[in-house]
Amino acid sequence: MSATNLLAEAFRLLILMRDEAKQRRATQLASLAATTGTLPLAAEPIITLIEQHLRLPHTSRLPVLLVTAAYEAAGALWGEQVKPLNAHNAADSQTGAVGDVEIITAANDAQVTTGFEMKMKSVTREDIDAALPKLVGRGVKHYVFITTSPVEAEIKAYAETCYELLSGIEIVVLDCVSFVRYFLHLFHSRRADFLEHYQRLLLAEPSSAVRQVLKEAWLAMRLAAESRLAEPEE
Repeated sequence: MSATNLLAEAFRLLILMRDEAKQRRATQLASLAATTGTLPLAAEPIITLIEQHLRLPHTSRLPVLLVTAAYEAAGALWGEQVKPLNAHNAADSQTGAVGDVEIITAANDAQVTTGFEMKMKSVTREDIDAALPKLVGRGVKHYVFITTSPVEAEIKAYAETCYELLSGIEIVVLDCVSFVRYFLHLFHSRRADFLEHYQRLLLAEPSSAVRQVLKEAWLAMRLAAESRLAEPEE
């Protein structure tokens, strides 16, 4: 086969794969729309969905989307919003960002008040120390590490010592699932909005950030949860 024909065949197969993925997603979304009833999922079943999704491989982008979805769902209530997300592979040193997620106020969209940094491992003292130079003189008052691993008491205590050192910048380390749980119960009426924002963000991510299999797995798991809720009691 000539190089030209080989390239044409490669593009043909890629287009077929793309169209098949679009069709599968359309079918899943149609099934979900038909199943979703007037009663939204409760907070704890949503948390179970999130936990199941985070257990799958290659989920490093998901905590970023979870925090973003929370602020999109309820941030307007206290006058804050999320800056547009940078690419998943963009380093803070390249973009000048404070963290993976940056929170601004409606009154001053040039000032980042809260930064979030995501870790798919346990947060260490070195991680905290590395973040300190980014915060000085930036106007940030709150910096949150979100981790998918357990948070050690020693690390929590070390983060607390930074408050005086940084003259009023508070650093905290939270595990991802607990963050979602606190949010969903504190803003219980916004839980359905959170779910829709997370799903929209997830499906909009390029496949280089969130693989197609992760997107389809989420839709399948949510469909199963919604179907159980819609089943009539015997």
